[in-house]
Formats: sequence, structure tokens, C-alpha cells
Amino acid sequence: MVLLPVLSAFAQSDIFYKQDIKTGISLPAEADQNVRKLFLSEKSIVAVTSNGVFRYRDGLWKGKKQGTDWMTAAQDSKGTIWLASQRLVLAEKETKGFVQPPVSEKDSISCLYWDEKKLFVGTTTGLLIWDGNWNVFPGMKGAWVTAITKDSRGCLYVATNKGLWHRDTEKWINLDKTLMAVGNQENYHALATTNGGRDLLYSSPWSVGCIAADGDHWVITGADGLPFGPVTAIRPGNGYTWMGTKKGAIKKDKGWHYYLGKRWLPDDQVNDILIIDSLTVWIATPKGIVQIRQQEMTLAQKADSIEKVIALRHNRRGLINQSMLKLPGDLTSSYMQNEDNDGLWTSCYLAAECFRYGVTKDSAAKANAIRTFEALERLETVSGIPGYPARSYAAATDPITQSRSPHPKVWHRSADGKWYWLDDTSSDEITGHLFVLPLFFDLVADAAQQERVRQLIGRIATHIIDNQYHLIDFDGKPTRWGIWHPDSLNHSPNWMYERGLNSLQILSFMKTAYQFTGDPKFEKHYQDLVSKHGYAQNALEAKKYGPFETSHSDDILNFFPYYNLLRYTQNDPNRNLYLKSLIRSWNAVRNDRMPVWNVFASALLNRDCDLSIALEEIQQYPVDLINWTMENSHRWDLPKDPLLSRSGMLQSTRPIPTPENNISRWNTNPKHFLAGNGGKTEDSGTYFLFAYWMGRFNGFWK
Repeated sequence: MVLLPVLSAFAQSDIFYKQDIKTGISLPAEADQNVRKLFLSEKSIVAVTSNGVFRYRDGLWKGKKQGTDWMTAAQDSKGTIWLASQRLVLAEKETKGFVQPPVSEKDSISCLYWDEKKLFVGTTTGLLIWDGNWNVFPGMKGAWVTAITKDSRGCLYVATNKGLWHRDTEKWINLDKTLMAVGNQENYHALATTNGGRDLLYSSPWSVGCIAADGDHWVITGADGLPFGPVTAIRPGNGYTWMGTKKGAIKKDKGWHYYLGKRWLPDDQVNDILIIDSLTVWIATPKGIVQIRQQEMTLAQKADSIEKVIALRHNRRGLINQSMLKLPGDLTSSYMQNEDNDGLWTSCYLAAECFRYGVTKDSAAKANAIRTFEALERLETVSGIPGYPARSYAAATDPITQSRSPHPKVWHRSADGKWYWLDDTSSDEITGHLFVLPLFFDLVADAAQQERVRQLIGRIATHIIDNQYHLIDFDGKPTRWGIWHPDSLNHSPNWMYERGLNSLQILSFMKTAYQFTGDPKFEKHYQDLVSKHGYAQNALEAKKYGPFETSHSDDILNFFPYYNLLRYTQNDPNRNLYLKSLIRSWNAVRNDRMPVWNVFASALLNRDCDLSIALEEIQQYPVDLINWTMENSHRWDLPKDPLLSRSGMLQSTRPIPTPENNISRWNTNPKHFLAGNGGKTEDSGTYFLFAYWMGRFNGFWK
């Protein structure tokens, strides 16, 4: 068989990168889940909850309940934790505290800060100072104090909703009268120092900024990539900064990273962030603590972890698809059921295993590929209709789920009574089968299996041409989507959208069948479709986009046919049309940053089609494969597209990064603001496996 050229003869499998891994931190039973503040104290991590102080060391918690309704806390120079409720300040393990003076009895304490022997207490109506006696700072009367910090020169800064205040020695200045921009609205939410304590970081309603000691000040907003705000916690590290908001956590290093939703946080509101080391942070929320750690791994290790997930929860009698979760997010409640497009998604997994075996010669990959091929083969034999693969199958003893598609689908009993199979097979299944069967033949199959592949390809293609380019169902009628006939594609307005797409498919099917069977009837039908019906010209518009509705669900049906069509038309006079079609399709999806299509285009065109972006995306691909709901319409950094998507949903003008979006299944719009299903399913990760192993097979990822 003809194998495509590759950009490089060498692939490297052990490139280390840093993968974000989330781990939930279990608090002791007596601790309330509402964690207000986090501190490092000697070799312990201190969590202040609404009902006490708890210390974590060597995997164990110590501490006990102390009071209730703590709102915030601070740590003094000796490591003592000071707690504050709405109107009370109390040292840890003490039973008596400082009661606010009568003038502030209606206030609520908002923040604490120890400066040597003075305790600064920010309230909703001003600043109090305790040095053995209570003092009220008159300049901030009526201001809501949100944060207090000190720089390395000893200058104190106070953030309020009536200005950013600065104290040098004993002189206080409201910087909004001398320095700060009007756009800050005199309203500040968080403070921190960086650069050895010389520079001040602050947040305002729409920005995060820096007052630098050397005068090199800066401001960043949504236009610069800030995902959301106002930022209510700023924690600078070495070369990066963590930020907390009421909707998620943010990390700024060379790029921007936004952690939102249950994939990352138990609650979207971030109360505090503690940097543990250069790779690890703890994030406190009203519903507990989560750890996010950058773990060094290779893509091969990630692929191996996904294979383990598939083996545990995604192999239903050889068919590979997502698993269902009875309890959202709870993997112990996982179960499998049939789905309408089991044939297509199983084909995708088989392709990944074929490429994997082509790279590694791993016996496990070979075994997986053979088992999956036999599942695809069974989809055809179980129907009892030669060349007609079922959408799905189930053992006669299995429960079956009725399709919820608006197009009726019926379960049938196999002739031997051992199976049920689902009818109304789509072009999805045929496209998947006829794309991947040649891969299995070339890369995995032995001689006997190769003959089975030849026969199966021949039967499928023969069924189509014997039925005038239709898939004919159990009832003798065409299926809803299994139509490639010229009368429909070239002359029916109902099929205008599929004209280019289905023309490309049937040309690929015929060339593939001729390549494997040698039967001249397939070449004759190919030539007839090209010369009499203009199918090669039709293929130039296989991808509808721009002024038309853009269908991401058809992208897989668009790209798969190119693979074998270009392999088996090396000397075909229409080859340049197919290449132009592919280039057009690639340009249409290029902005989606879906790595699988970058890899496809690079391999087929023998040029670099944004492989660096593909690598970045598969590295970012989450190891948590649960389809959590990800809601991003509130974001500042994502421009809203004035056009709704094909499904009538709000979308951005640019794709949302993989860790902040839903787990892709090839056919999803990466620009949707709302994605996921509330944790009701876990994806198989086949999308990652396919993009990674196809890239490896073609010598990418150097």
C-alpha cells in the first residue's frame, strides 16, 4: 500500500512538559468547608475556615473548631494566626479578643494586616489601627478597605473603594489624587508586592497593574488577555502570578491560564491562593480546597494514562465511546450504553491504535487494534445485510437504550438471536469504516486479517453502488444520511450543504475499494462520478463556512475521506482539485486550533500546518476527561461574535483554550461560551490519542 510522506523520519517520544493536575484536598471532618485564608507556617500549611484554624503537615491535619463565622485572618511576625469575624478580632487559641470601638459597631471587618506591633483592621467604613489602643484613621472615613500590604521600603498601601492610599513614614497620600488613572474609579480590590518587595501589584475594577520602583509601570486588561475580574487576590511567584476572582483562578506566566468550573475548583469563588512551591498552589473556596500542580510528564505517559481509562470504563464489547455517570462527576458510578454513532467513534479509536502500533510495535496496541477491528467487522455481519454496517450493537442479554434522534432508529435482532443492532446507519459510520480499515490493513493486520479487510471494504462499497449510491436499510429504503446519488447532491436544494462533502466521500470510497479489491467496477463508478456528474469539482467546496452555517460536526466527515483519496490518486488528473479542496478545508478550520486537523493537513500536504499549535493543544488537553460544564460568556478576553453559532448559541470569535472548554469529540464548536454537560459523561480521550499517535507516526513532535 502507498504510505504518505512525512515531514521528518524521526519522532521523539520523551519530550517532558508540565501538565496541570488537580487534586482535591480533604479537610478534617470538624472543619467547615468554607476556607477563608491559607498561610505557610514553618513546615505546615494553615487553613483558616469559618470555624477554626487547621494545620496540614506530612499528609495529616491538626487543629480543632474554634468559634464560628470567621471572615478573614492574618499572620503576625511570630506566626500567630489572628482571626476576625464581622466585629471581633481574636488570636488563635485565645478566648478573648479585641472588640471594635463603639464607633464601628455597625461595620464589618474586611481584612487584617500586621505591621510590626501594629494591627491594621480594614472595615466596610474605614481603617482602624490597634497598637495597644484603638485609633481610627480619619482620611479613610466611609471607605471600604479591601486589602493592606507593605513594600520593602516600609511603605504601607491600603486599597479602598475611595482610592489607593500610600503611607511613607507617617505621611498618608491618596494616590488617586496624584498618580492613578481615572478609569480605576478610585476602586481597588487586591494588593501584593513583587520584585523583592519593591513593586506594588494592584487590581481595579477592570485591570491589574503595577507601580514599579524604577518607573516601568504597567497595566493589563481584558484586551491584554486578563480573563476576568475584578481580581480579589494576587499572589506573585518567580516568573508567574496567580490571581483569584469571584469566578475562577488565573495564572499569568508567558501566557494566560484560567481555572474555572468543577474541572478545576469545588466552587468558582476564590477566597485565597497559597503558592506552595514553584509547581504547586492551593486554592481556597467556600466549598473546600483544591491543589493544582504542574506535573512533569511526556505525551506518551498521558497517552498511556488515557489507555488505562479506556480499558476501565469505555470498552463496551469492543466498541469504544464515552461512558455515562449516574452521579455527575463520580467515576465510581460509571456505566456504558449504546450510542447512535458507536461505529464512527470506534473507528477513531482503531485509527489511534493503528498509528500507535505503527510507531511503537507495542503488543498491547496490536491487541487493541485487532479487538477493535473485529468490533467494526461485527457491525456489518450482525445486520445480516451484506455491506451494511449497523450504527451500534448490543448482546441480546444487554439492556439497550432507544435513540433520542429526531430521525427514527429501530433495534433489530440478529439472525442468530445473539445480538441486537441499530439501523438508519449514517454516512458517519461509512466514512469512519472506509478511512480506518486501510490503516489496519497496512499497519497491523496479518495475511488472514488483510483478506477480511479486503472483503469488508468490497462489501460496503458494493452495497452502495448496487443501490444507486444509497445505503439501503432493513426496510428497503435509504437511510437518512446515507445518500451520495447525483440526483440528490447535484439537483436537490435539500442536499446543497452536503454536495461537496458527500461527493468527496464517495470518490474516496470508490478509490479505496478499487485499491483493495482490484475490481474495475469501482474505478468505473469513480470515473463516471467525476466525468459525468462533476464530483471532483464538487469536492472543491467540501467544507461549507463563511456566510453559511459552519458545521463542526461534519469536520470529521470532511477530513477523513482526504486521507485515502490522496493516497490512491497519485497519478490522477484530478489530484490537484483534491489538494485544493483540502487546503480550502484546512484554512476554514485553522482558527479552531483543533490539533487533529493540524496533524491531518500537515501529513497530507507535507508541510507544517501549525504543528506548534497542535503540540500546545495536546499538551494542554486535560487528564480529567469528565465533561464538566464550562461557562465562559462572562470573560473579558474572549470577543463575542455577533453571529450565533449553527446551534443558535453565543460564541467567541476565537477558540477557547482546551483546559477551559469542554472535552472535544472532534465534532464540537471550540468557540461556544457554554460547553459540557454538568459532569454526566466521561470522554474516552480518543481525540487526544488520535492526534498524538498520528503526529508521532508522521514524525512530528520533535
